Amino acid sequence: MDLLLKDKVIVVSGGAKGIGEGISKVLAGEGAIPFIIGRNEQDNKAAVAEIEATGGRAFQFAAELTVPGECERAIKAVMDKAGKIDGLVNNAGVNDGVGLASGNYEAFMASLHKNVVHYYLLAHYALPALKKSKGAIVNISSKTAETGQGNTSGYAAANGGRNALTREWAVELLQDGIRVNAIIVAECWTPLYEKWIKTLANPEEKLKSIVAKIPLENRMTTSEEIANMTAFLLSARSSHTTGQLIHVDGGYVHLDRALAGT
Repeated sequence: MDLLLKDKVIVVSGGAKGIGEGISKVLAGEGAIPFIIGRNEQDNKAAVAEIEATGGRAFQFAAELTVPGECERAIKAVMDKAGKIDGLVNNAGVNDGVGLASGNYEAFMASLHKNVVHYYLLAHYALPALKKSKGAIVNISSKTAETGQGNTSGYAAANGGRNALTREWAVELLQDGIRVNAIIVAECWTPLYEKWIKTLANPEEKLKSIVAKIPLENRMTTSEEIANMTAFLLSARSSHTTGQLIHVDGGYVHLDRALAGT
């Protein structure tokens, strides 16, 4: 199916690593032009080079998105380079383990800036361009907002905010023809996930126990699977879909995990 994304300029925050990298590559493969925004210019350029090596097009801009002014500067850079924005993927963030007992005010607020404040700011600054293109927004979110995880109050609160903003923006932007949806991620294999697993006492055993609880095929979700859904939600093929929280998680959140392995 042609997703009709050819030449569409899509801003992807955190688009050089993990899920974001998968999204950037899938979009480029569909003929879109991902504009990668992230703090590490070297990583950004490496991702762009990989895309270009396979015949795709991409651009990058280095920005520290926890700094509000950097969000505005990043969107301005996209407009200066491309002259338009057809879609926004809010993806950058990190499960930083700021808990209720272990955290404090400063750490909690920093977590919100890492994980949800820039979602708002990038959308705010990109909005005039998105109104012109009648573009789409996809917010990448996490199961932690719905299931909890323990010792990650900041990240869970941020993801609750991501979900709420998705529904709020879908309502606010109806008259502008801008669709807004979220993808809820559960257990997805990324370099960050691998790094976390390796910090545990028995990483292989822990990974096996997690995978065993994923109902569909007892395996981790891949970045490409998240990316494929993202591309669909950005495309005109999903033209009557807005305000949805779509779980790409092998049934992890909503299916009875007692089914796993049966």
